Amino acid sequence: MNNNSNHTPISGIAGKIFIGTVGYHNLSNHSIGPALLPQLQEMSWADGVELDELNWGPIAIVQKFQSLSIPYDRVILLAAIERPGRNIGDITVYKWLGKLPDEELIQRCIGDAVTGVISVENLLIIGEYFKIWTGETFVVDVEPGPEMAGENFTTEMQQAIPDLIAILQKLSNTNNTEMINFNPLYGDTLIEEKTDA
Repeated sequence: MNNNSNHTPISGIAGKIFIGTVGYHNLSNHSIGPALLPQLQEMSWADGVELDELNWGPIAIVQKFQSLSIPYDRVILLAAIERPGRNIGDITVYKWLGKLPDEELIQRCIGDAVTGVISVENLLIIGEYFKIWTGETFVVDVEPGPEMAGENFTTEMQQAIPDLIAILQKLSNTNNTEMINFNPLYGDTLIEEKTDA
């Protein structure tokens, strides 16, 4: 496993990039990540770009990343998280800058992960704890609004899909990150970011 310091910029054009969707199925707008994955997989992406669903538990994901002979230069996570002050379909791009919360919160995240909770926050914190974020990590987060069951998106979420895809395409191109406006995201304030943003 590559244990170089986290979040070093990619040099050059080539890079090993992973796009992962995070979220439960059949929860309408909250399921934008996994629901959009088949469409994303049918698209053409640059060499070195891999796509997969990351709903199989943070510990298993850690093991997958640790087993890589060549780590990813960039990881892009697509999810829908309710945050105050946003309208349904609003998109926020975050760049993960590391830092861990206190031990109690780390243990709570691991406990949630063991019980099957699917959460971007858990994944980021557990991944940071086990040092799997060896390159740049971005979170593309779209506002889903109140949680509700169902397979269909609201009109606002449907209208956001082209912008989501465009952002993923730009982030998967190592020369285009300067075109993306992103907010910093830190592990020691991650939960507060979700509730107070």
